[in-house]
Amino acid sequence: MRVISGSRKGLPLKAVPGMNTRPTTDKVKESIFNMIGPYFDGGIAVDLFAGSGNLGIESLSRGIDTCIFIEKDPKAIQTIKDNLTKCRLEDSGEIFKADAARAVKAIEKRELKIDLLFVDPPYDKLVYYDLVQSLVDKGCMSKSAIIVCEHEKNVTLEKSYGDFELVKKEIYGGTVISIYRCLKEEEN
Repeated sequence: MRVISGSRKGLPLKAVPGMNTRPTTDKVKESIFNMIGPYFDGGIAVDLFAGSGNLGIESLSRGIDTCIFIEKDPKAIQTIKDNLTKCRLEDSGEIFKADAARAVKAIEKRELKIDLLFVDPPYDKLVYYDLVQSLVDKGCMSKSAIIVCEHEKNVTLEKSYGDFELVKKEIYGGTVISIYRCLKEEEN
């Protein structure tokens, strides 16, 4: 794994040791950012099941100001720290060692406005996609936000989460990337 583009282009990233995480391949990551960016003019990203921090670090390299990495596995937390240090992005990343549901409640309390949300839970934990609805319902997503969900091919996610509608769905082998955007115009 490596940073594909942006200010940290080409820097290698460590994978989480063991078999508890499923890293997004460079090919899929590049496709994701071609669909959603490829570059950003600031904003806050949340990498909800961060693993190695691969997607969040890529978003920082491409112009996101801050990325909040949510992960509960201690090996993954250490890998994220190592990868942020290697990429000299420690000041741009916040790491929370927490279950995703608890982390979402913390985000809601902070009244953050997320501009880019990555949701890639363990494939057998479909209930975690409900956290997207919770973040939308609590007003934690900016109107221009992008939601990126990674899931198994045999899983069908909702067509919308509140005002955020499925705008693109791409299949890569057994993995599907579903992208949501708010299509409702802001009322004046």
